[in-house]
Amino acid sequence: MENMKKMDENMDDMKQLEEKMKEEGKDLYIIKLKNPVKFEGKTYDRIDLSGLKDIRAADMIAINRRLSGMGNDTFQENTLEYALYLAAEAASLPVEFFMQLKGNVAMRVKSCVMLFLFRQG
Repeated sequence: MENMKKMDENMDDMKQLEEKMKEEGKDLYIIKLKNPVKFEGKTYDRIDLSGLKDIRAADMIAINRRLSGMGNDTFQENTLEYALYLAAEAASLPVEFFMQLKGNVAMRVKSCVMLFLFRQG
């Protein structure tokens, strides 16, 4: 019960963030990086998660199965690991790109994915 209350509070925070970004004319699904990230010889100054809009249930189920096979069986869609796998799918990048992100950037990715997954409307 406590987890549900905490999740509701987090969703309220994310909805406020979404509204603020819309007011400022920013794209919710583009994460601008203060410090560019190098991966496989390419430098990224942003992460484009606009592909989340095209995610299908089959993609999500495939990620669930992959994580279950790795021993992650509890509320997968609330975990950082699930968010990074889904972000990898949405951005058409290897999950290893997301796994090497600094913690604060990884949490920004998770926030974006969570907002996409749990927002209403």
